[in-house]
Amino acid sequence: MSFYDVIQKYDPQQVIAEIEAKTATDVQRALASEHLSNDDYMALLSPAAEGFLEEMAQKAHAITLKRFGRTVLLYAPIYLSNECHNGCLYCGFSVHNKVPRRTLNLDEIEQDARILHAQGFRHVLLLTGEAPGLIGNDFIAAAAMRIRPLFSSIGIEVYPMETAGYKEMVDAGIDALTIYQETYDPELYAQLHPSGRKRNYRFRLETPERGGAAGLRRIGIGFLLGLGDFRSEAFFAGLHGRYLAHHYWRTLLSVSFPRLRPAEGGFQPLNPVSDRKFVQLLCAMRLLLHDAGLVLSTRENAELRDNLLPLGITQMSAGSCTAPGGYTEKDSATEQFAIDDDRTPAEIARVLQAHGYDPVWKDWDGAFLTRDVG
Repeated sequence: MSFYDVIQKYDPQQVIAEIEAKTATDVQRALASEHLSNDDYMALLSPAAEGFLEEMAQKAHAITLKRFGRTVLLYAPIYLSNECHNGCLYCGFSVHNKVPRRTLNLDEIEQDARILHAQGFRHVLLLTGEAPGLIGNDFIAAAAMRIRPLFSSIGIEVYPMETAGYKEMVDAGIDALTIYQETYDPELYAQLHPSGRKRNYRFRLETPERGGAAGLRRIGIGFLLGLGDFRSEAFFAGLHGRYLAHHYWRTLLSVSFPRLRPAEGGFQPLNPVSDRKFVQLLCAMRLLLHDAGLVLSTRENAELRDNLLPLGITQMSAGSCTAPGGYTEKDSATEQFAIDDDRTPAEIARVLQAHGYDPVWKDWDGAFLTRDVG
């Protein structure tokens, strides 16, 4: 049984109705619980919980301090290619957007990697569009092997693979996988992904499980805020996180919920999410998943990112560029989306320290593993 079988038991519209029916009494009961039931989690995502944000924030802060201390892991993305065969309506890389396409060669990838290494990064995330016929497993593995001497942790956010493909990634020195479902609502998913391999909802949904089976050390899941109803999306992401934490307990889990940003194609959010609702979601997720990393990207503006720190954030991107070759050559290719926090990594590190947090550039080394990945 996979998480697909679990989610089949739920109707997204019924979930929304149940969440909206929760009362202040339900919220108070949830806040008094050490470990949330599904009903408790629904209560914390409900409109009734909006009057309890201060209590939620205090509890989320206390849980985060207990589990993670005052540390925030910093990482940066490296876009290898913006080639994509999918027709996602909301993405700047969509095959339907007539934009300049670029794929870096290994020397260019190393140039970007060395810039990030010089800035202090030891955790990076390799990204591509979804065009495995052009940018395949061998290319991604070769890129990881080329830059592996520079970093202690290399993650990927690329097209979904079979378990065997992820084992190839592990052998190449990759230890982390990020894969967003985008929306957990299957009907909305079909509307937003009219063409390409990404149209396969189930294959994408089961991707984290294949990564876990392959032995990846970190798995990150998430959804895009602004597509479906944020309350039901958050509910299903929480269920997904619980499922993965239970079945792949040796793997570190993280959750991200980036808001849609302007991108080529001009897609407008279907269900915009306010800052206040973002805070509610963040706190509820921390109260549900005590040990999961919560990730905040440069899609959010600097002021909001600073203010969200105490509420459960444990990982932040910094100094990000979302175009291939963007660290070496500005305006080199079309971005996947526009960032909103353009501070340098050093500036963000100083802000973290000013708020009493310890910016962490490296929290892992391959030497910790018993198997030889050399």
